[in-house]
Amino acid sequence: MADLLFCEPTELYNILNQVSKLSRLAEPNYLCLLDVRSKRQYDESHVITARRVKKRDQYLIPESVDLECVKYCIVYDSNTSSLELSIRPRYEEEEEEEEEEKEGKEDDSELLPGPAVEFGQILIHFTRQPVYILRGGYECFSGLYHFFRTQKVIWMPQELDAFLPYPIEIVPGKVFLGKLSQACNAKMHKDLKIKAHVNISLETTPYFVGNVDKLLHIKIEDTPDSILFPSFRHISHFIELHLKLRSVILVFSTRGISRSVAAVVAFLMHYNEETLKRSWAHVKKCKTNMRPNRALVAQLLEWEKALHGEYLTDISEPIY
Repeated sequence: MADLLFCEPTELYNILNQVSKLSRLAEPNYLCLLDVRSKRQYDESHVITARRVKKRDQYLIPESVDLECVKYCIVYDSNTSSLELSIRPRYEEEEEEEEEEKEGKEDDSELLPGPAVEFGQILIHFTRQPVYILRGGYECFSGLYHFFRTQKVIWMPQELDAFLPYPIEIVPGKVFLGKLSQACNAKMHKDLKIKAHVNISLETTPYFVGNVDKLLHIKIEDTPDSILFPSFRHISHFIELHLKLRSVILVFSTRGISRSVAAVVAFLMHYNEETLKRSWAHVKKCKTNMRPNRALVAQLLEWEKALHGEYLTDISEPIY
């Protein structure tokens, strides 16, 4: 039997924005996102790609879902914040045609698991991977990421192929990691409220040109002989300053998988006073296709020594 775990809103955001060559949402067995709210609430708006779970006497598992093969199975209701029992109405809104029948029932409450937890407890008997419950439910997620709300029910494969992922969230609501095309996207800028850039590439964007307070541009190529180490401290202080100013910052490079990743790992090592291995693991969890070149990994190890006085991570073993 699989585990039942919480999924933070930032984790679902990042899961929705993973890419291989295209958006991973196009992969049939990548994400099964299930909405257990009422039909009225679902029709009003839901998270992109979410399927509504119907309920008669019990919840019905969507027939088109192969739960054994799904990498991420995530369930959400309106606002579940605990995996434990809570006081809630015994009778909850279901199909519209059933509402009149319920009007005659007394207002009765009892200790019950939240709707998402209740359904999750059923799903864990059918999955190999853990079943996740979205902490805070739809209310919390849609409040943080309103641009991922939709009324769309059916997604064609070509639409998922064409989906444009947003930058990955490294520090929730504060630091994002992306690529050049995302840094040039006006809608993503507006939705994420980006106020500053760290550009680790030779290219430029239309934003913050000539504004040294909002743009740090480190002009290096992604080659084995490129040196980023001397800039790690400047990058870290620049990002840290904007955190203090409460301005959202986007760190990016051309493809967003090597130079910008090294910059973000270096920042986390400095900001959290942690090892290369630990900062690397955090960024890897957020952005699964990260792949700094070996020279940048070696420079991050030197940065670890500069911060801690000694090497603490063994890069002779794969840390990917």
